[in-house]
Amino acid sequence: MRILLDECLPRKLKRSLAGHAVATVQERGWSSKKNGELLRLMDGTVDVFLTSDQNLRYQQNLATIGFSIIVLVVPDNRLPTLQPLMPQVQSLLNTITLGSVVEVLPPA
Repeated sequence: MRILLDECLPRKLKRSLAGHAVATVQERGWSSKKNGELLRLMDGTVDVFLTSDQNLRYQQNLATIGFSIIVLVVPDNRLPTLQPLMPQVQSLLNTITLGSVVEVLPPA
């Protein structure tokens, strides 16, 4: 699966997504792009966009996107905070449907 990590997430998170083609917004040269432009650039080039931007779904029209979005619901973007969510993300990657937006919450 082709996964793009949002620029707000640490690059080291790529290690937790072994078995997938993972790139970062920075690696693509898309840093500082506004969300609308970023979504257009991603269309057709990624399968899943991984972000912690909880407002994305309310700021953009996501009805016609050609990829899925996984939103990590976390209090901060530090790697130790994000790592516990990665098993859920890995599992979700096996079942997520095109065009869906799914939130991943910290384990209880």
